[in-house]
Amino acid sequence: MSVKGDTSGGSSPRSVYRDTNLQIVFGVTLMAVLGVSSITPAFPSIVAELGVSPQQVGWLITAFTLPGVILTALLGLLADQFGRKTILVPALLVFAVAGTACAFARDFRLLLLLRFFQGAGAAGLGAINLTIIGDLYVGLQRNEAMGCNSSVLSVGTASYPAIGGALATLGWFYPFLLPLAAIPVAVAVLFSLDNPEPTRPPDFRVYLAEVWQAMASRRVVGLFIVGVLTFVILYGPYMAYFPLWLADAFAVAPFAVGMMMSVSSLATAITSSQAARLAAAFSERSLIGASCVLYAVALVTIPLVPSLWVLTIPVAILGVAQGMNMPSLMTLLAGECAMEQRGALMSVNGMVLRLGQTLGPLIMGGLFVASGFGGVFLGGVACAVLMLAAVLVVMR
Repeated sequence: MSVKGDTSGGSSPRSVYRDTNLQIVFGVTLMAVLGVSSITPAFPSIVAELGVSPQQVGWLITAFTLPGVILTALLGLLADQFGRKTILVPALLVFAVAGTACAFARDFRLLLLLRFFQGAGAAGLGAINLTIIGDLYVGLQRNEAMGCNSSVLSVGTASYPAIGGALATLGWFYPFLLPLAAIPVAVAVLFSLDNPEPTRPPDFRVYLAEVWQAMASRRVVGLFIVGVLTFVILYGPYMAYFPLWLADAFAVAPFAVGMMMSVSSLATAITSSQAARLAAAFSERSLIGASCVLYAVALVTIPLVPSLWVLTIPVAILGVAQGMNMPSLMTLLAGECAMEQRGALMSVNGMVLRLGQTLGPLIMGGLFVASGFGGVFLGGVACAVLMLAAVLVVMR
């Protein structure tokens, strides 16, 4: 199969979101972000029903994310060596079977073990789907595809808590049935996804040397820095501490917190959907730099706003920044190497993002102890400034 688009970046006669291949990738993306956000509304019920502490129930997230730190890069290497489908289909099936089995577990230790296996299945989904987009498209079509995928991801992260919460009202275990959706996605990948597969290199040492050469380039290092700092911002000041600040500052209910955070997801989805138009007018590097400024503006403004209605403005600005940043970041990374090394590069990037996801709450937790919410938001601003320095200096 030939790669879609052309290196000139010319537009396609029809939008890429109508391509069946990309629609299947969207299904993989929705599975990649299902594992955590859909079950967190059930945590209070799990605490009550299984007799665990609030601290212990958080292990359900750790057990799920830990395999990704270990396996993501390995799965990327294997996807380059043996093909995308060869790795993706079993990963989806493991995710589906282990995740659904969680619904039938009534012992917390068994539930943790099943979550670990579900996380092992999920480890490569978020990287291999982006790898396939990079394989399928070039030029502005790749920008458009990455933007559409980011929009779908935002819709998933915005809707899964509501879906999981509704199911949890029927019983704590019902949200764990949602991974069943990965089975039809796996079938679609196996029989309907028409994607190019890399040629397996004859010498594995040559392959590793080429992967290292790609990762050691100045621009890729800069992109990794931007990626890890982006996720420090998202999982520190925003996801971990913004809800707490919002409840403290305005005494709002959890539903209102969720609705406010949905404003950001909606802004991300709308902005991401315009990725191709933005890339046609500005370079990806310029878009990432502009997003750094917007992150800083939003984080400076949030603790100063006088009302909930005004708060929607900086929250939306943060969402716009994310919608400009992530499609541009992924498009640049996907273009930094040949198809034969792309799986490894995108998977290492997945590990980098998980590092930011892990460090964000830890770093901002220290700042919160030292300086309260003000220190947390200023810490996020500092991360945005460091991101901008990486764009201007390292990616120069």
